[in-house]
Amino acid sequence: MHKPTEFNLGELNGISAKTNEIHEKKLYAGYVNKRNEIEEKLVKITPEELAAGHQTYSYLRGLKEGETFAANGMILHQFFFSILGGAGEASDTKILTAIEKEWGSFDNFKAMFAAAALAARGWAILCWDFSDMKLHIYTADAQNQGGVWNCAILLNVDVYEHAYFIDYGSDRKAYLEAFFKNINWQKVDELYNQVATPIR
Repeated sequence: MHKPTEFNLGELNGISAKTNEIHEKKLYAGYVNKRNEIEEKLVKITPEELAAGHQTYSYLRGLKEGETFAANGMILHQFFFSILGGAGEASDTKILTAIEKEWGSFDNFKAMFAAAALAARGWAILCWDFSDMKLHIYTADAQNQGGVWNCAILLNVDVYEHAYFIDYGSDRKAYLEAFFKNINWQKVDELYNQVATPIR
């Protein structure tokens, strides 16, 4: 049984307490609850329902599709909330050195990440990709659409409208500026140091 993690972010710089409360207590908690519900149904699935599995439509297919959507929704939101609450300052971190190595400068990275977030329908994600041992910015149009296997999430931003509409209406660009002001880069650095190879 999965339980929602308590983040209680309150009001951040440019992101209201109302947005954060609805986002955490309703949206995120909803993914956790649905994941639990689906997992309970999978435990109780009958041999007949298993035998009727089909790629076009079946009860099992619906459960498995919902499972990945709910599980990824839970996980992505946990990473997202965990890296908020900072002052947006990345100096004196190894992740900053790695970003500068990969993109030439922090400003170049920020521009690329923001552009990816504007192009995505669901998420923009800075990952450590174990297939080439490098940083990448990936996008996901849905919780279960666009993710890349064998990657560790370091920094992600929710760009579904529920993440910013109360504060910014349809102005996603302004929301992204606020997001960057609230990143806890020390937390991102901690995640990076857990997975990345030493910079040479």
